[in-house]
Amino acid sequence: MTTLTPQKPAIPQPGGDITPAPEPRPAQDPAWRELVDAVRQAGQYPTRSEAESVTRIVLSALGGHVVGDKRVDLARALPEEAARVVASQIPATRPLTAAEFVDSVAARIEGATPATARWDVSSVLSVLPPLVGDELVTRILNQLPPGYALLFGRAELTPAA
Repeated sequence: MTTLTPQKPAIPQPGGDITPAPEPRPAQDPAWRELVDAVRQAGQYPTRSEAESVTRIVLSALGGHVVGDKRVDLARALPEEAARVVASQIPATRPLTAAEFVDSVAARIEGATPATARWDVSSVLSVLPPLVGDELVTRILNQLPPGYALLFGRAELTPAA
């Protein structure tokens, strides 16, 4: 059986050589690029690609743990690409502690340790408050188990006994 596959257009080169045309890249939302650049700067990632990968992984993990109106509000406040990543997640069956959340992110990143995953998570989550607003972050933190505030770059305040 013969399978037909579309051919990429060829680009003639000087000297008669022909190379395939490069894959088209989808146009990126400038707000998504700004988010990834902020994560790259916060996490001191050497490449934009690495920062983008970490951003997607952390936002997808977060998307499973922020539910209801807060998830909808978070998606609305984020750049379109980030909103898709958050909104496409199936809600978690049980809330994870902050440490378990970091461990779940470590499991998604090749070669990550709990320490490097904590860095990655904080690099992404700490850039969200200026982007989505402190009020929304506070509402999200009120929904999550204790311990997440530090990941968002906030002090973890507990009531006095």
